[in-house]
Amino acid sequence: MNAKDRLVLAALYCYLYAMPFSEIPGQQSTKANLVNLVSSNRLSHALLFLGKEGSGALQLALALAQYVVCERNKPGAVNAGGSLFGEVAPASTFLEDACGNCPSCKKASALVHPDIHFSFPTITLKAGEKPIASDFIQEWRSFVAQTPFGNAFDWLQLIGAENKQGNITAHECEDINRKLNLKSFESGYKILIQWMPEYLGLTGNKLLKLIEEPPANTLFIFVAEDESRLLSTILSRTQLVKINRLDTVDVQSWLINKQGVPRERAQQIAALAEGNLRAAFQLLHQADEDWEGILRDWLNAIVKNGPAAQVKWVDETSKLGREKQKQFLAYFIHLLSCAVQIANIGTAPDISENELDFANRLLRLASTEQLEAIVKELDRSAYHIERNANPKILFMALTIKIYHIIRYKAVILVH
Repeated sequence: MNAKDRLVLAALYCYLYAMPFSEIPGQQSTKANLVNLVSSNRLSHALLFLGKEGSGALQLALALAQYVVCERNKPGAVNAGGSLFGEVAPASTFLEDACGNCPSCKKASALVHPDIHFSFPTITLKAGEKPIASDFIQEWRSFVAQTPFGNAFDWLQLIGAENKQGNITAHECEDINRKLNLKSFESGYKILIQWMPEYLGLTGNKLLKLIEEPPANTLFIFVAEDESRLLSTILSRTQLVKINRLDTVDVQSWLINKQGVPRERAQQIAALAEGNLRAAFQLLHQADEDWEGILRDWLNAIVKNGPAAQVKWVDETSKLGREKQKQFLAYFIHLLSCAVQIANIGTAPDISENELDFANRLLRLASTEQLEAIVKELDRSAYHIERNANPKILFMALTIKIYHIIRYKAVILVH
């Protein structure tokens, strides 16, 4: 390792990548349940954390791993022959969270604990190579630090996948078998966190014998988003831990208390994020976009200015990146939802004056039934954007659909 690499590595170790339960926004019932599973000796040796993008599932898995290896929180005395999955330890030996200060906690937080192993999708950089997760461990630490609630797309872009497909290969499964059959180094436990097991494919069957007959004090934590893409053999051998989207108030509190975001801005971001911490993180760190102005231009083009203005708007919007296009649609859905709430309940949601004014204009533009129909079309479009639909075709089709929805009750939106 040369001097430059040592400096980079030293800088990386200065960060805390993972966080204890107390630092993870929301999910209070899930945190309490995980602690209770450990303290009551009901923790399976194979867990499946199933949560949608931005739910914090990976962070909860990292926090559980840190909780298990914490030196002040041993579920029974390991040095005296205790077992994570053995007899129930006295309640007094369990803390509500990892201490965060012992050497094991510090290593776990920096993702360098020798008994916590990671598996995730990788790519082949050179022909003939057989990549394993360990080859990308420094990138993994950077990913967890810089995009703590990122998804598979973010990860694959970070490692330079471009158009390559990520995979958890047969060679990776063989490496997992080798690692977990070794004796633990420090903690008495061996933990594997496999993120996105959807990328396993049939090669995941190489892990079945290890999951069914694991070495003593071995813990598997699979962290997934889409149950339908998981191997049934993995599903049937794991204890499900369902992780829900966060409440808007939890996202808002995290933005205010942990990210230092002003309250009004935090309210706007939390409303748009809809419980998705990845979306909130991206909205926070991107340059401010004038979504209101873009939306006003679009609606005026639809109801007033005609085809030429519509084509111009579609051309400009199609040049935005995929993530910004999704955020724009989310903003429109947010305003439509506010308008429907005003119409149905008679009270205004907690939004800015400009957004309130825009929501009221939308109510004059169309009925609640029409607004709800537009929401459905926007949801469908966001789904197709996520799957790389052609943006020009998509936004032109969406423009035509919205025109037909509102053409019998059109009101011009003005500044």
